[in-house]
Amino acid sequence: MKFKFFLVLLFMSLSYTVNAQNNLFSSESYVKDGDTLKYQLLLPQNFSKEKNYPVVLFLHGAGERGQDNQKQLVHGSKLFTDKINRGAFPAIVIFPQCPQNDYWSNATVDRSTKPISLTFPLDTQPTKSLQLVMNLMEEYSNKTYVNKDKMYVGGLSMGGMGTFEILYRKPDFFAAAFTICGGGNPESVKAYATKTELWVFHGAKDDVVNPQLSVAMVSAYLKAGGTPNFTLYADDNHNSWDSAFSEPQLLTWLFSKSKK
Repeated sequence: MKFKFFLVLLFMSLSYTVNAQNNLFSSESYVKDGDTLKYQLLLPQNFSKEKNYPVVLFLHGAGERGQDNQKQLVHGSKLFTDKINRGAFPAIVIFPQCPQNDYWSNATVDRSTKPISLTFPLDTQPTKSLQLVMNLMEEYSNKTYVNKDKMYVGGLSMGGMGTFEILYRKPDFFAAAFTICGGGNPESVKAYATKTELWVFHGAKDDVVNPQLSVAMVSAYLKAGGTPNFTLYADDNHNSWDSAFSEPQLLTWLFSKSKK
């Protein structure tokens, strides 16, 4: 009975911690031409419209899709709500949520294989969700309290794919980006390789999204004249985001970048 009681207390404690983290975000909605994008917004401590702040866009993975405007905070939000990080890196952080029936990128996905088979066509329009994200970011970039030279984007898995695609579609917009266990079309890299700083993470044992997809993007980035960071975790499977979010230099690196 004591053990069961301990487990209940532990669960309640963890739930309280997660809710406390999430409560720092506010639930928002962006409406454009009748379409709605739900997102979570984190403002800096002591936010003032008289100051100037960087903006971080984070794109979640396929498992966090939905309409609850909460699940997208499962991975990555703690990095930005950490008390030390909030103090050291005051920024506006945006976590949009992709609906269940949509995707951040125009990837063609075949889940009958392991790892899944993915192709990334370039001759298509962005998905509705990505288009809404791009529109939202344009609106934020025009706010007086936003530093246009310090716009950043990152994402994991499906969100890593969306990160590569939004860089291709808006090559002059972001100062820096990071992708975790993602992938994209290597041909797209030419559009932004010399304009956007990049840090790519992947697990060498990933049996969901092939790490060769990240290798191909890094190789293309180098060939196009970019100088990316690339971290391949030898023992990580698909959840390489745990290792990436633990990188002590990730936020220092990210917030040190300004638009070229």
